Amino acid sequence: MSKGDAEDPKGLIFEAYQIEGITKPECRTIFLDWALSLPSEFDTTATIRVLLARYGTSGDHPMNDVLSEGLISIATPRRRGGWRSRARD
Repeated sequence: MSKGDAEDPKGLIFEAYQIEGITKPECRTIFLDWALSLPSEFDTTATIRVLLARYGTSGDHPMNDVLSEGLISIATPRRRGGWRSRARD
């Protein structure tokens, strides 16, 4: 539960839970920064589960929703564009 550990290298998630009155869009921005700061070898799904277990008991916090949404989004990736998604003759 400390700032700057393996699951939260910059302490971003920790800090988000400390900000009183933080909104869901602000949490999404923090989540994106957090996700981009993780080393590529990390299992993001497992890491999000650790963070939810750690902080998810803190009541009705918008970051709980954002982390839960992150699990769903990561579990169902889909291609959104580019030449591979176009129909071929």
